[in-house]
Amino acid sequence: MMKPENHPKLPTLSCTKDKGCVKQDTTIVLDSNWRWCHDGSGSNCYTGNKWNEQKCKDSKSCTSQCGLDGAGDYESTYGISTKGDALTMKFVTQGQQKNVGGRVYLLAPNSDDKYNMFKMKNKEFTFDVDVSQLGCGTNGALYLTEMDEDGGKGKYPTNECGAAYGTGYGDAQCTHDIKWIGGEANCENWVPSPSDPNAGTGRFGTCANEMDLWEANKVSAAYTPHVCEEKVKGQYRCEGLECGDNPQNRFGGVCDKDGCDFNSYRMGNDSFYGERKIVDTNSKFTVVTQFLTIDGTERTPLKEIRRKYIQNGKVIENSKANIPNLLPYDSISDGFCADQKRVFGDPNDFGKKGGIPRMGDALDRGMVLVLSLWDDHEQNMQWLDGAYPRGAPEDKPGVKRGTCPRDGGKPSEVEQQQPNAQVVYSNIRSGDLDSTYRL
Repeated sequence: MMKPENHPKLPTLSCTKDKGCVKQDTTIVLDSNWRWCHDGSGSNCYTGNKWNEQKCKDSKSCTSQCGLDGAGDYESTYGISTKGDALTMKFVTQGQQKNVGGRVYLLAPNSDDKYNMFKMKNKEFTFDVDVSQLGCGTNGALYLTEMDEDGGKGKYPTNECGAAYGTGYGDAQCTHDIKWIGGEANCENWVPSPSDPNAGTGRFGTCANEMDLWEANKVSAAYTPHVCEEKVKGQYRCEGLECGDNPQNRFGGVCDKDGCDFNSYRMGNDSFYGERKIVDTNSKFTVVTQFLTIDGTERTPLKEIRRKYIQNGKVIENSKANIPNLLPYDSISDGFCADQKRVFGDPNDFGKKGGIPRMGDALDRGMVLVLSLWDDHEQNMQWLDGAYPRGAPEDKPGVKRGTCPRDGGKPSEVEQQQPNAQVVYSNIRSGDLDSTYRL
């Protein structure tokens, strides 16, 4: 290790109806993908968006010669800082080299080598957020993904880093851009990104059940469960058809990439979320997500995922769907997902792969909190705040996701036009239903 590892403090709250909220001495850790990868002497194993061809001609040789280093100063290098219970993530940080976005995980209380595992059936998750500095094409995302508590250190003998260095990530996109998967370098068949100077894709993808509590900027917001086939429990390394790589095999992989989203604008209400709207994104507000089971206990399957907002001392119930031929749903359930997919003309891969009960299974096993900020080199974030799919008529139900221009969101332009963009997450708490917020 050439740099000392530092886990910035980010205290959170655990709440019960009977006893109120108790402070947890939690910290954050930077994802392994952002870390310096070298051979122990300071010689790079990965530079820009390419692996060192001498050290990393194949996975085995690369894994034996190369490793991850400490993150050092999170703020000056990555634009990530904490103050009290608030985490600030800056979009563009110019240190010794340019850094764009970031991703961190919450570690368990008083631990440097285990993730905090959230089991959320019949519970709620709440946080405050300030998205006032996030424009079109950016995404401040706070979500849960199913990862090993130790980051895979115990499962994979070649993983000597574990959660302490941010390893073990997976998501429902079965992303190929992760450099280390299952304790091995993902260097084989690596293809550098044509638009991102720091990223590329390798032979393997890494999959996991994913609960997007929050994907948003000041224009649009969505919350979305994504589920995987029953065999996917925790991080799952995929290859080939299992990954469901786009575009020819999107629905043939082990995970549901589209998910079942609730975006108020997409659901027909353009006056609910945004600048000077009912939820006013010019100032901080609170986001509450509730996971309701069949009988109101943790023992039965998940049936519904509900959303509330709180701003200026008032509870704001989620908007209702206002789409022809669609009931006025205001939460996510299997019924909502089936009807939404039918009306929008989208395949219901979410239902096919297990739907809401499958999401509940993952929440029962425990999931890791991810906090991130990013731009989109694949679809220019049009699926969140613009018009998507590309080429689809904007008057077709479900195509318009927000007011951002259809030709906007290109990372090269977003990074140039919004160098000072940032998101602030604060006052993170979880616990019994209706226990995490007070008016």
